Amino acid sequence: MSSSFGQLFRVTTFGESHGPGVGVVIDGIPGNMAVDLSVVQEWLNRRRPGQSQLTSPRAEQDLVECLSGLENGLTLGGPVTLFVRNTNIKPDDYKDVSQVFRPGHADFTTLQKYGVTATSGGGRASARETIGRVAAGAVAWQMIRCLHKDFEIVGWVRSVKDICVDQSIEDNLDLCATTSLVDKSEVRCPDISTSQKMIEAIMNAKNHGDSLGGTIRCVIRGVPAGLGEPVFDKLEADLAKAVMSLPATKGFEIGSGFAGTKMMGSEHNDALIRKDQKITTLTNRSGGIVGGISNGEFITFNVAFKPVSTIFKSQTTVDKQGNEVTFKPERGRHDPCVLPRAVPMVEAMATLVIADHVLRQRSMSPFTNLLT
Repeated sequence: MSSSFGQLFRVTTFGESHGPGVGVVIDGIPGNMAVDLSVVQEWLNRRRPGQSQLTSPRAEQDLVECLSGLENGLTLGGPVTLFVRNTNIKPDDYKDVSQVFRPGHADFTTLQKYGVTATSGGGRASARETIGRVAAGAVAWQMIRCLHKDFEIVGWVRSVKDICVDQSIEDNLDLCATTSLVDKSEVRCPDISTSQKMIEAIMNAKNHGDSLGGTIRCVIRGVPAGLGEPVFDKLEADLAKAVMSLPATKGFEIGSGFAGTKMMGSEHNDALIRKDQKITTLTNRSGGIVGGISNGEFITFNVAFKPVSTIFKSQTTVDKQGNEVTFKPERGRHDPCVLPRAVPMVEAMATLVIADHVLRQRSMSPFTNLLT
């Protein structure tokens, strides 16, 4: 099973949704770097269940512990291990589903791959595995900020089903204020009017035992030009891989995305201009990445999430003996819409990519200087 991500800033997550706990081992962090665990806890608080009526009621505080790699708030140069204990395990909730393949879940494919599945929850396929990713993302964010003080990342729920934030609203968002606007909303949408419509739609689906999907938009600024490793580790390729490794993701687009296919080249190209003694672009349809390398503009991308697979409606499936059955879970604690809690997950994965490429670029700098 592949549980590691990154080249120089490398993370390995571990643990199952209903095991003793989940966590992450982070390798490649420079020594003598300050890491504030309260920042890590803030990131985890945004991801944890039980935040509102829109999320899973599983009562977990998700308190982070550091098992290795830090002393007096400074990295020691070795692996940093962060751990979160599972304290609200309810395996009985899964007795009625242990012998069937749940539609939309990874029960069947996991059994085909490994010959065994976790008896409670989704095991490694559960979104609870993302705790380690978010914790690592918070550490990566602190490292990047040490090197690039203007670095900032913010994500928000752009759409739920067919309810979408108007493009003109997104275009006029003040990025500095957007994070606070996002976190003031239960659904993590920065527009109050759209947010309320999204909440009503999610609650309606929840009350009918159903679920909804949607999209998350992420914007990154303060990324220097020059990050990315063509041809196979292009920056947008690594971002796509990172966010598409999250549970329930079904699509990725950067910059103009699929809308760019409806434009002429003369409309789509970003004109290069000189502004304030700096080369920049008049527009940003590239999404901040050209030829797989960052150009210094805002990096913008969208991620699509499917409706949550666990719903409280009758569905057709088969049991583990191959018999067709009608399946309806009797109980369980699941999000009717994953999007509000997925925002910090998307931010974390994108931050891990930037951290890795920052270190990879710095490792090349002596040779770059010689050539220039």
